[in-house]
Amino acid sequence: MKMINYYKNQIIIYFSIPKSLLTIFFLFITAVSLSAQKKNTFDQICERTSLQVSSKDLPKALKSADSLYMSAQEPLDKVKSLLLSAELYHSAGAFKKSIRYGENAHSLLKQIDDAEWFSRVNRFLAKEYRLVGLHERSRKYILQGMEGAKRITAVEKKGEVLGLLNQEMAYYEIELGNYKEAVLYIEQSLNDFREAKEDNGRIVAASYQILGDIYFKLRDYIHSENYYRKAESLLKNQCCVLGLVYNGIGGIRLKQKNWKDAEIYLKKAEDIADSSKSLKLKKAVYSNINDYYEGTGDDVKASLYAVKYVRAYDSLVARNREFALKSPENSAKRNTKSKQISIVKNAAIIVLLTSLIGLVIFFKSKQRKQRSKFRNIIRTQLQMLSSRSEPVPLKRKNQDFSNISVEEVDDRIEGHDKKRNDSLMTSETEIKLLELLEEFEKGELYNSKNMSLSFLAAELNTNTKYLSYVINQHKCTDVKTYINRLRINYIVDKLINDEKYRQYKISILADECGFSSHSKFATVFKAVTDFSPSAYIKYLDSENLGGKNIHFHENN
Repeated sequence: MKMINYYKNQIIIYFSIPKSLLTIFFLFITAVSLSAQKKNTFDQICERTSLQVSSKDLPKALKSADSLYMSAQEPLDKVKSLLLSAELYHSAGAFKKSIRYGENAHSLLKQIDDAEWFSRVNRFLAKEYRLVGLHERSRKYILQGMEGAKRITAVEKKGEVLGLLNQEMAYYEIELGNYKEAVLYIEQSLNDFREAKEDNGRIVAASYQILGDIYFKLRDYIHSENYYRKAESLLKNQCCVLGLVYNGIGGIRLKQKNWKDAEIYLKKAEDIADSSKSLKLKKAVYSNINDYYEGTGDDVKASLYAVKYVRAYDSLVARNREFALKSPENSAKRNTKSKQISIVKNAAIIVLLTSLIGLVIFFKSKQRKQRSKFRNIIRTQLQMLSSRSEPVPLKRKNQDFSNISVEEVDDRIEGHDKKRNDSLMTSETEIKLLELLEEFEKGELYNSKNMSLSFLAAELNTNTKYLSYVINQHKCTDVKTYINRLRINYIVDKLINDEKYRQYKISILADECGFSSHSKFATVFKAVTDFSPSAYIKYLDSENLGGKNIHFHENN
């Protein structure tokens, strides 16, 4: 009976508690549980999408990232999903979309109070803008990221983020040629990674690889290789950083003329470059392989990799130029200018257009005078030679130009100095040959590596004796000098009128106009123009013919 009364009392006490309190307690427990589950699930899906799905099925990963953004309720979750999409597009080489998603994430940073993700977004954008050549904009995001990183309370996270940002600042200083400052930033990044107890070998290896590049540029090959080796020891799988490491060691072996080891490392670098989307890696590797084959005397393969280098270089320049034209700063300037023009009255527009036309005419006239100045370097010599009745050397000091020609054109025909007579050829034949030579000079056949006296005679449907005689008598030179002069005139015209050619390596220019080696081309070029190719290019740049040009050579 007592037991029954006890249970009755308990039931009365239970039902005496207000139902509203029970309801609130139940909802609180449930909400906490669901909230924790939702957050864990969101982060887990982000991580799984980034690390697992993207490597197997990129479209599926991008679709998952978009779904995450649509389901995200908090601004921080939206930032995470946008940055995930940006990173996926980066891995696909779609920099335009990766930057767009990164900028969208950046626009939401004011709505969150998370120093770590604030710094991550800025670091990502700094890297992307650096990869497309917008280094000043990259620096802007680096500085913003560093300010945010100072507010990170977790020591390990703070060290990781600061280490990556210091890497980016090192890239910026390298671009300016400030190698000592770049070394300091990389050393700081390594200290940051040690504080963070960073176990990601690729991130730390990147710092050592950058140090290897810096000391290579400083021609300190011992320190350079030591840092490359440290980076190599940290990398277990093939990646872009490992490709740059192998290429760096291969470049050191090229400087040491250790062709056997150079071939081994450059082959490893090429395997990674061919499967990579990194144009920077492809450009650097193909440049070194071109130098390797030039050094070993394999001109055919050297030409092949020169073409690969040019394609990678042109693709990189085209991509960077596209971003430079469409960068937010330039877009803002264009919008501001459009607004200003819309306010100006019709009369003011007419005045402005008239002034612009006058400026264009002035600069075009100035440019033509400058180009004429350089062409005269060659034309003056040609006129001097054509005014003489006998073949003479192009330079003083009794140099024999035919002995330094790049192609050994066989024109050793007897009777170079003899006069034409009826037994040799008729005047009609001689006039016809001159007309054919004029047509030949208008084309680019003289750039063919197969060019020889017999080859040209076959092309003009004549014999070598007739052709040699006409060139000697009417061009006042031998066949070798005649062909080489046409080639140099061709490449000089390209250098003057197409600034892209001033960015190419000398070996590529040599191959373009049919010379079999860098050295022979340089010798003939100087014999014709009185300038070495590199000096001539600097001379053109100093006259601002094509605007400001910056030359980046992988192995200076």
